[in-house]
Amino acid sequence: MPVIRHTPQAPTSTRTMAAGESIDAHRHDDHQIVYAGSGVLAVTTDAGTWFAPGTRALWIPAGCVHAHRAHGHLDLHLLGLPASVNPLGLEAPTVLAVDPLLRELILASTRGPGDDSPEALRLRAVLLDQLRASPQQPLRLPSPTDPRLRAVCDLLHHDPADPRTLAALGNHVGAGERTLSRLFGRELGMTFPQWRTQLRLYHALRMLADDQPVTVVAHRCGWSSASAFIDVFRRAFGCTPGAHSRRP
Repeated sequence: MPVIRHTPQAPTSTRTMAAGESIDAHRHDDHQIVYAGSGVLAVTTDAGTWFAPGTRALWIPAGCVHAHRAHGHLDLHLLGLPASVNPLGLEAPTVLAVDPLLRELILASTRGPGDDSPEALRLRAVLLDQLRASPQQPLRLPSPTDPRLRAVCDLLHHDPADPRTLAALGNHVGAGERTLSRLFGRELGMTFPQWRTQLRLYHALRMLADDQPVTVVAHRCGWSSASAFIDVFRRAFGCTPGAHSRRP
């Protein structure tokens, strides 16, 4: 069984990560906010994978074992918060919306770690106020435990464009459609179409981070047309795939 690193204090710092680079499983005694100023960040726990482009940040609660992976070049901003400071009362990893003000507050707070000047403390207080108002975003791929459900999810991870219905996928893995549908709700907290959309968005973000053209991403992730992909992407992230790829 792999050794899980324990770093009591969650660091406040900035670092860059190359495409494909990862940080192995570890935990902190503090909460942590993780924001990728560029690229797409994936954070994985036993419960699933959370993913965040530059318009989102990830809240990682104290004690949560997690690993990071970069898709595209990441400018990673890490902000540690004491376990006693939890402005949203969150006990599980959560994706948060990041508006321009919150983004600048995170960038400023991670440039000078260890700064306890009155100015830095006022900045931190404003940041916590903004976090309290930050809407949570359901950008998560939960991990199944039932072997039948896991087999179906693995098939779609391998090929997110697989067009088969849940019944057809069930025939392939030896499970009934009703059983699988029930397992999606019980284990993953969403329907099969909802999970497949989340999966396709996750893979789409990864491909866009690798500078794949929008039409190619739409095809490889299973959308019937580029316009259908753009519509779903805009509703999920508030911008088009092209605008997302062009952001600094």
